[in-house]
Amino acid sequence: MTKRVTLKIPEPLYQRLKKIIEGTGFSSVTEFVVYVLRDLAAAHDARGEAELSEGELRKIIERLRQLGYLD
Repeated sequence: MTKRVTLKIPEPLYQRLKKIIEGTGFSSVTEFVVYVLRDLAAAHDARGEAELSEGELRKIIERLRQLGYLD
């Protein structure tokens, strides 16, 4: 069995993700977050680059803003 660690996220984000996964095949927010992070890590590994391009960074910042992490 793989050792697990705790990742803390803001409660409003957790509740938003909980609503997003309603009616999907994900049984929990944790399962969804693990899926998204694995996908992101795999895409990064496939690119073979250690740094994000300026455009990628802008997209991430905008997405974080949309999710309520940034003002």
